[in-house]
Amino acid sequence: MKALTYQGARNVKVENVPDPVLLQTDDIVLRVTATAICGSDLHIYRGKIPDMRDGDILGHEFMGVVEDAGSGVTALKKGDRVVIPFVIACGQCFYCTKSLFAACETTNDGRGAILNKKVATSGAGLFGYSHLYGGYPGGQAEYVRVPKANVGPIRVPDALSDEEVLFLSDILPTGYQAAVNAQIGPGSSVAIFGAGPVGLMSALSARYLGAEKIFMVDHHPYRLAFAASTYGVIPINFDRDEDPAETILQATRNHGVDACIDAVGFEAKGSAIETTLAALKLEGSSGKALRQCIAATRRGGVVSVPGVYAGFIHGFLFGDAFEKGLTFKMGQTHAQRFMPELLELIGEGRMNPEVIISHRLPLADAPRGYEIFNAKQEDCRKVVLTP
Repeated sequence: MKALTYQGARNVKVENVPDPVLLQTDDIVLRVTATAICGSDLHIYRGKIPDMRDGDILGHEFMGVVEDAGSGVTALKKGDRVVIPFVIACGQCFYCTKSLFAACETTNDGRGAILNKKVATSGAGLFGYSHLYGGYPGGQAEYVRVPKANVGPIRVPDALSDEEVLFLSDILPTGYQAAVNAQIGPGSSVAIFGAGPVGLMSALSARYLGAEKIFMVDHHPYRLAFAASTYGVIPINFDRDEDPAETILQATRNHGVDACIDAVGFEAKGSAIETTLAALKLEGSSGKALRQCIAATRRGGVVSVPGVYAGFIHGFLFGDAFEKGLTFKMGQTHAQRFMPELLELIGEGRMNPEVIISHRLPLADAPRGYEIFNAKQEDCRKVVLTP
């Protein structure tokens, strides 16, 4: 089959690779009909994610049709059209029974083995996202093996197109969980840092949950313009505004917003010292976006973090957070928990996540898709690939 493979930093290639096969009784083999490039795929593309190996198949946002199913698969059958959550969860462990699917303790021994820690510290396996997360081949391919197929894959009605439901795989539940974690309700105010796909899905979800005022901070004018016209956000360009948090405070009578959502993560552009520490590999993440969130959130408010972080953070203002009585909620998305609810909202026409798609390419052009998405060329917001 054809699949997009990792060949080193900023080097991905479509290659012929062996077809996937069933390995466990609860596996399925999926024929991929649509897949997408996620913002977190760019961390891999830039060489920022440890334990990626040449030839690894990328991609964790995908859907398709069941081609084959193991004898233990009871929830699906051949021919079913399904969306696959990016998190691989068993549904039976201590964490899965608490609906904390991203903390599944049975689907990933990668990080535990590498760091010589207990498996329970590693979190769930993820598709196409390094051997730290289990080394599972991803879905930017013609076919993919899906383990634990009784837990997570969700059937979609024929009336809905692939594009309408594809983002149930990751960015829509990620944005929705971010908004839920931010405790957004009718009349809430929120600031979202990052106008990438997750930031946009956070804005969509915040509007659905009743947010009255949404600030969005980014430095790409085309992304801010889209968010303003589509979700009614108040745009703040940090290339022109050196202190977005101060601007947000001034707009909220110096109280701050009820919640901030950090949809940027560890690759936020930080201070000179953070850049130096990162170059020396003494620092895992920039703390700039989090510092802005702490400053912009009112006392007793919430900072919600769907953005990916790694390692230590320089200049984390814990004292400020303590004095303001802030709540932090963060982590990988428990996608399986939210997918049924969000599918229903899409079917009812109350959410239209597909409007963010800017580029549609064949799988063969995936390397170009990565290039333009990474460089923010051609007003690129989201790339969907068709095998």
